Amino acid sequence: MTEPTRISHWIDGKPFGGVAERTGEVRDPATGALSGRVDFATSEVMDEAVAAAKAAFAEWGKTSLTKRATVLFAFRHLLNERKEELAAIITAEHGKVLSDALGEVTRGLEVVEFACGIPHLLKGGYSEGVSTGVDVYSIRQPLGVVGIISPFNFPAMVPMWFFPIAIAAGNTVIVKPSEKDPSAANFIAQLWAEAGLPAGVFNVVHGDKVAVDSLLTHKDVKSVSFVGSTAIAKYVYETGTAHGKRVQALGGAKNHMVVLPDADLDLAADAAVNAGFGSAGERCMAISALVCVGDVADPLVAKISERMATLRTGDGRRGSDMGPLVTEVHRDKVKSYIDAGEADGATIVVDGRNPEVDGEPGGYWLGPTLIDNVTTDMSVYTDEIFGPVLSVVRVDSYDVALQMVNDHPYGNGTAIFTNDGGAARRYQNEVEVGMVGINVPIPVPMAYYSFGGWKSSLFGDSHAHGTEGVHFFTRGKVVTSRWLDPSHGGINLGFPTHG
Repeated sequence: MTEPTRISHWIDGKPFGGVAERTGEVRDPATGALSGRVDFATSEVMDEAVAAAKAAFAEWGKTSLTKRATVLFAFRHLLNERKEELAAIITAEHGKVLSDALGEVTRGLEVVEFACGIPHLLKGGYSEGVSTGVDVYSIRQPLGVVGIISPFNFPAMVPMWFFPIAIAAGNTVIVKPSEKDPSAANFIAQLWAEAGLPAGVFNVVHGDKVAVDSLLTHKDVKSVSFVGSTAIAKYVYETGTAHGKRVQALGGAKNHMVVLPDADLDLAADAAVNAGFGSAGERCMAISALVCVGDVADPLVAKISERMATLRTGDGRRGSDMGPLVTEVHRDKVKSYIDAGEADGATIVVDGRNPEVDGEPGGYWLGPTLIDNVTTDMSVYTDEIFGPVLSVVRVDSYDVALQMVNDHPYGNGTAIFTNDGGAARRYQNEVEVGMVGINVPIPVPMAYYSFGGWKSSLFGDSHAHGTEGVHFFTRGKVVTSRWLDPSHGGINLGFPTHG
């Protein structure tokens, strides 16, 4: 047995050297073994981090766009060069298979690459001669110290939705990672240091609610970005805005995949399996409700079941298709939804409650599960399960399917599978959801578009990355300017008055 690793904060360009009053356990989900202990910050530790970030902002906020972009390019190079190391860290603490972890880092890299174009992204407008001798132009300036509170399911990608743009725009950052898988953030901090980012611009503070509340209420923190459950997103939004902060809080999801009778069922079955069980369903864009229109349900359920039989659940480092869930508590919670669905009268087509796994018996295992004949009053439908559970809801028509999606309180992502272009166009216009896929099961936009949902899936009016992300991390300023011409009665500066 090896001694658990100490995982502490990264403040002002170096590891934290103080003593932690409280710590949390970090376990390997594939074995259940204790791998580390993460320090939990006090409000005093958060004060120290904010002070370091505030001091660094005095210089970084004035650093030229060229210099900032140079550091971003260097960070991008290092991250790409060492992405396999970061993926291994993610798998060891989150449990997702290595290919999923590497995909997560790759999607984060896209935002870094987008942020490398910050000189173009921060260009303002200029209007000459709006009145006699008067010009008007706009500029965007950084906010100052910004906070990021990230979830366990994407410990690298989700923070990278925010901090590359924040740093490129001239802000300084404090990341509060999930205490379940905290090491990825520290690895990223070291890469920033190697890339030449000045000390204090990127800081990592670990902890629980104490650290979160300290960020939300600190007078020197100008904005907070959050991704997590809807209940906590609402709390973050209300607390942060009450303390004068700009807040973008992305909440929960219940993503529907609508399959029309004319759809390619092999394509739809592949999509449902990948979108429902990738990363063990622990992602806010997972498909969890499969809405089958007309007589498509029976053949589609059969095709999905065939594909599920080939999936191998096990340790993410052994080439498995799906890894464990992140903690034992979360595994048991997800399992309880399967129990509830069965008790409510749904049909368990593929039961993942006692899976055969390629892994240690102490891992937090739950196999992919398919539940048919689900109705909208069952908890397996109404709640965000956040696990490898796919529910099939049967409806008679497109209109009923659309109404079902629009009636749900979440509005994060959705997909429709059809070969009818008119139906697809109608769906994209009528559905009340922020991200829509047409024959694409997980419609996560590229970094130059913005990510975010509607309804209870978002609190605040700014989505992540893209142009909305640039605007979130900057403030607009409009300048109206008049310069007197010396030839028309201004101060004589020695210029010739004519000819």
